[in-house]
Amino acid sequence: MATSQLAIQTHFRNLKDPCRAPRPHLLDVIVIAICAVISGAHDWQQIATFGRQRRDWLQRFLKLPNGIPCHDTFERVFERLNPRAFAAAFSQWMQALADAVGVEHIAIDGKTLRRSAAPTRGLGPLHLVSAWATRNHLALGQVAVDSKSNEITAIPRLLDLLDLHGALVTIDAMGCPKAIAQKIIAQGGDYVLTVKDNQEHLLDDIQQAFVQAFDQDFAGWEHATYETRERGHGRKEYRCYTVLHHTEGSRNAQAWAGLTTIGLCYSERTIGGKTSEEVRYFIGSKQARATYYGKALRNHGGIENGLHWQRDVTFREDSSRVQTRHGAEDFALLRKLALTLLKQHPAKESIACKRLHAAWDVDFLEQVVQQSANL
Repeated sequence: MATSQLAIQTHFRNLKDPCRAPRPHLLDVIVIAICAVISGAHDWQQIATFGRQRRDWLQRFLKLPNGIPCHDTFERVFERLNPRAFAAAFSQWMQALADAVGVEHIAIDGKTLRRSAAPTRGLGPLHLVSAWATRNHLALGQVAVDSKSNEITAIPRLLDLLDLHGALVTIDAMGCPKAIAQKIIAQGGDYVLTVKDNQEHLLDDIQQAFVQAFDQDFAGWEHATYETRERGHGRKEYRCYTVLHHTEGSRNAQAWAGLTTIGLCYSERTIGGKTSEEVRYFIGSKQARATYYGKALRNHGGIENGLHWQRDVTFREDSSRVQTRHGAEDFALLRKLALTLLKQHPAKESIACKRLHAAWDVDFLEQVVQQSANL
C-alpha cells in the first residue's frame, strides 16, 4: 500500500513537527498511533508495542528511518503537537468524508475525560466538546473547554472547524446563546436548540405561548404535532412533539437569528409499573413539521450512544491516565478517528470485534485505514 493511498498523508502532511532532530518523521508517528488505536491500543506503551510487532507491515508504506519510536517518543511528540492544529487537520479529513457521503444532521455535546486530571499541576479533568454526524457516524471535530470557562466559549470555536451549509445543528441548553444561533445561520446551517432557564425571558415566553395555544385549542395558531410510542427492554416510552410557527409574542425573538419555531416535547416513561414525566422546550430556525423536529431531537441522542458510549466502553477513555493536557487532547482525537474509520467499514461486527479483527489481521486493518480514500 503506497502512502499516497492514505488520506492521513493528505490531511496531516502540513502539521509542524514539534520535535528537534534526530527524530522520527511526524507522519510516521501519527500513522502508527492511528493504526495502533484502531487495533486496540489504549496508551503510549501499547502503541509502541503495536509498532514493533507490525514493523514489517508498516515498512510497506512508511519511511521509518530510525525504526519504530519508543513509547516515550510517542508521548513526547503528542504532548508537544499543537492540539488545535491537529484538530484542524482532523476536521479537514472528516469534512472530506462528510462531503463524500453528505451530512444532514450534526449533534454537538460535551464529555469529560474523568481520569485526565493532574492535581499536582493544578489541572482538573479535560472537558471536550465534540461534533458528531448522527446518520453518517462521523466524528467531525473537537475543541477543549478552557479550564476557567465552559462549553459556551468552546462551541463557537468548534463551529469554525465545520462546514454547516445545508446541515441541521442540534445542541442542548448550554448551546442556546444568541451568538451561537447567529453563527450557525451565518455559516449556512439551521439549528434546534434546547431551552432551559439560562436565557432571560425565553423559557417563560415559550411556556406562556403554549399555555395560550392549548387554552384556545390551537385556534389561529399555526402548529403541528408528532407522536411516538416505543416498547422494549422492560420499558414503555411515549413522546409528543408540538411545534408552533409563531414567535411574535416572544420578547427579543429577533435576537435569535433565523428563529421561526418554538417547540415542546412531552414524554412519559414507564419502567416496572412506575411512570415518570418530562417536558422539554426548544427553538428552531427551520419552518418544518413536528416530525422533522421530533426526529432531530431523538437523533441527537446518537452522539451519546454512538460516540461517548463507545469512547467510554470500547476505547476505555475514562480509564485513561494520559494526564498531560496536550497529550490527553490529542489521544482523544486518535480515539475519535479510529472509531470513525471502524464505523465506516461495512463488516457486520461490533466496534470491539472490529478492533480485535484489525489487531489479528493486517489485511483487515489495511482496509479500515485506506477505505476513506475510496469513499
